[in-house]
Amino acid sequence: MINSRRDFIKKAGLLTAGVYTGTHAFSTSSYRRIIGANDRINIGVVGFSDRHKGAHAPSFLAAYKELNFDIIAVSDIWKLRREEGVDFWKQKLGHAIKPCLNNEALYDIKDVDAVFISTSDFQHALHAIEAVHAGKDAYVEKPLAETMEDARAVLKAVKDSKQIVQIGSQRRSGLNYFAANDFIKSGKFGDIVMVELTWNVNQPGRWRRPDLVGKLREEDTDWKRFLLNRPKEPFNARHYLEYRLFWPYSSGIPGQWLCHQIDTVHWFTGLPHPRSVAVNGGNYLWKDGRENADTFTAVFDYGPLNDLTKGFQVLFKSRQTNSGVLNGEEVKEIYYSNGGTLNLDTNKISATGGLTEAYASAMGMKANLLPDIALNNIRVGTAANTGGDVVTMAHIRNWMECVRNRQEPNAPIEAGYNHSIAVIMANAAYRTGEKIIFDDKQQEVIAGGKAFKY
Repeated sequence: MINSRRDFIKKAGLLTAGVYTGTHAFSTSSYRRIIGANDRINIGVVGFSDRHKGAHAPSFLAAYKELNFDIIAVSDIWKLRREEGVDFWKQKLGHAIKPCLNNEALYDIKDVDAVFISTSDFQHALHAIEAVHAGKDAYVEKPLAETMEDARAVLKAVKDSKQIVQIGSQRRSGLNYFAANDFIKSGKFGDIVMVELTWNVNQPGRWRRPDLVGKLREEDTDWKRFLLNRPKEPFNARHYLEYRLFWPYSSGIPGQWLCHQIDTVHWFTGLPHPRSVAVNGGNYLWKDGRENADTFTAVFDYGPLNDLTKGFQVLFKSRQTNSGVLNGEEVKEIYYSNGGTLNLDTNKISATGGLTEAYASAMGMKANLLPDIALNNIRVGTAANTGGDVVTMAHIRNWMECVRNRQEPNAPIEAGYNHSIAVIMANAAYRTGEKIIFDDKQQEVIAGGKAFKY
């Protein structure tokens, strides 16, 4: 990382003189854009959401002075949210914030260098495309995409650009996850044979916004712009504000929770996506008009795409009806090998469940006896708003540093693309009842012999 404005100017000067040729050298255009007035990087907000206010904001505020960043504009198509966003950031930063009716107005502000994107689930990919086409770096909340059409489009747009895009998969900036990744890739853990992923809450109001629904009037927003490429339908305040309960605006549990945990599987193993998935579940308890499941269980098959004799199973289960623990939340990420267990709930590696030395010896085998190892005392919670937790803070800081030094962030566009494949496969399995596969040649999720569409 470039540690000072003087170092930055020195490297930029060497670049323009044709001298600096390091791996992460700044392009001349990047130098002109970033150095700006007083070396400050200006951020615009795309969607003043609960996530932005509760997690992005405290994380940004913890680092913006040191890294010389600022927020100068808020874009939100709903008048109420736009005004709230402008007032919020004015109070936090002590200067005027430009209100923008839409993203075109935001990108007309020449001083905007990068954006936070935390809009509705189905909008993330399209808003990311807008950002990179406008020449802006972006922090894009997960899920990246809920359809393969959108996923392919955003992957291409980002890869064709020179922009720094960080996907909001904050586990990729967690020290315990780095330690787990290093241990698994070292070969000391042995071959993964099973992964159990759990994300439970008991919150009947999760993803409900009844107070806000009552405040939303069609004349105060842009309903057509909200829908983007989804089918046209009459104005619906619940679809606008409680979108996580309704398809095709969100897959619900897969897009919100599976995407986080399945991303670690891809990261630790280097596998891009599942080979297949089957799903069972339903809306068993919360009869409030929602269309997405309150209980969801997916069984994935993972392994080399060219060798079906090797692989492992991933079990993901989630319920919104009983958390199973006293404090109201339960999240589990447990990796099993023949030698033992890597538990990202307790952050410990142990020989638990592994093949014993005596049994292995009797069978003429060598046991892979894992020592007890503490990864790191960090635990990821399932609260609706995690706030400025240490992992999110590290993840947003990583993006901000990469905007400066033009290096690849911890969660690049490929990570988002790959978690999107798993999310779309799981959603397709739930909605069709089919066993779902992925066609690598077409880059399509296949259900019943044809590409899955909403």
